[in-house]
Amino acid sequence: MAHAENSVTIGRPVKIVYDFVLNGANSPLWRPSVTDVSLQPGKALGAGAVFKQGLTGPGGRRIDGDYQIVEAKPESSIRFQVIAGPARPEGRYTFEPDGKATKISFALDFKPKGLAKLIDGMITESMQEEVGMLSNLKEFLESHT
Repeated sequence: MAHAENSVTIGRPVKIVYDFVLNGANSPLWRPSVTDVSLQPGKALGAGAVFKQGLTGPGGRRIDGDYQIVEAKPESSIRFQVIAGPARPEGRYTFEPDGKATKISFALDFKPKGLAKLIDGMITESMQEEVGMLSNLKEFLESHT
């Protein structure tokens, strides 16, 4: 199983950080691999919401990376499942107050099946890059809110 995890402390209250991350439409502001994203009609932000998401893939081509929020505990955690694309990891964000700041952790897990087992190393590397984007989130939120 491929696993990647990262944590940062952001100088903003938990509610601000949680609400920003929950709204997947904010992803292009801190995740450079996201080319486009939109909340699909019929669901409010929270558990059950589905985001149609495009990612920059090999050779700069757009690949699907749609995901569904599986669980959303206000100001505590968000779990999601990637539902479209070549790799379909599960992910979770956890939020902990740290005075007036927020410690956010981001983890991704992927159980490769079939041919995906052949590119497990490449998937792990991609997942490590993705959780590393928390530094971009920190920079954005501390300079824009």
